[in-house]
This record gives sequence, C-alpha cells and structure tokens, in this order.
Amino acid sequence: MNRSNSKTSNPGIKGIIFDLDGTIVDVSYDWVQIKNDLETGGKPVLSFIQNLPEPEKTKKMKQLEQIEDKATKKASLKDGIKELFDYLEKMNLKKALVTNNSKRNVDFIIKKYRISFDLVMTRESGLWKPSGEAFLSVLERWKFHKNDCCVVGDSMFDVVAARDAAINRVIILSEDRNHSFPGHVKVFSTIKDLHRWFEEELN
Repeated sequence: MNRSNSKTSNPGIKGIIFDLDGTIVDVSYDWVQIKNDLETGGKPVLSFIQNLPEPEKTKKMKQLEQIEDKATKKASLKDGIKELFDYLEKMNLKKALVTNNSKRNVDFIIKKYRISFDLVMTRESGLWKPSGEAFLSVLERWKFHKNDCCVVGDSMFDVVAARDAAINRVIILSEDRNHSFPGHVKVFSTIKDLHRWFEEELN
C-alpha cells in the first residue's frame, strides 16, 4: 500500500454514518424505565408509539419528547469528537448522522457544540433504527455502495440496522469489556481509540 498519499490509501471508506446519543454525546437514558413509563410492553419505543391510536399516540409522543428534551439539555460532547471530525474532514470523508432522536434535539446539539454533518436524518424522516432503511437512504443520496460506508454507534440497534442495510463495517463504542456484539463488529472504548484506528486504516 502506498502511504505517501493518505487520501488515495483509503480502504474503500468514503463516508461514516454516526449515531447520536451515546456515540457523539454522552447522555443518560434509562430505556428500561422509559419503556415502563410509556407502557410499551418491552417493544421498541418509536414503533410502539407509531402504532398507537389517537389521542394516545400524541400523548405518548409528547411524554417521550419531554424525556428526550431534558436528557439532551444535560448531554455533553464526547471527548475527542471535534478532533475526530476535523481529521475525517481532512481526509475528505463524508459524515452522516442517523438518529432516532428528534430534529429539535439534533439542532440543539449541533448548534451548542458547533459540529456539522454532510447529511442528517432524524425520526421525522419516518425511518428509524433498528430498520436499515435510513442507512440505505444515506447510501442512495450519496450514490455510495454499501461497502463505501461504515457505521459508528453504541448499541445493538446500530448493529441490527447496519445488518439490515447489508453494511458490513460496524464500529461500536462501549466501555463494557464483557460486550456480546457479533464478531465482525469492532468495539472501541473511547473516541480517541476510534480516531487512532481511523488513522491506521486511512494513512
């Protein structure tokens, strides 16, 4: 491999699809408690609410939004994100954000921390994880093949969505050394560790 030009040694990666909560920002969500409060019966929250009849649907969505808004205002940018984003931009890699959170909360985080993405997809798109439809939409908009992108998230929702979209490069941020993610998934404890991996892979 010719390492004299980092932009031509890219191993097929043209873009990264990031999750938001737990990936870009540290944020506290007790999803077990939230599901109990919303009485989802253990079902994924958004799918559960979407299938409710009115006026219960609107009531539950407002309840979820209150929980999310409160958590978002307390969220903090993960250490090393800005440095990682600067590096990815230098390498001419596209960055997408795909999140099940709302556009309002995404706009709040982007403005507060002055970060940017080439493409943002929130739940208002009607596409949310663990379906891979949002990822496929990113690939279509960018005119990328599935092997041109990797997914960076923090949960099995991201893994399942990537699998549904047939994206094989999946990176999970987790400090749990006893994680049970599939073998093809790369797991890093910190953004700085992820940054070092990108430098090794792309240079």
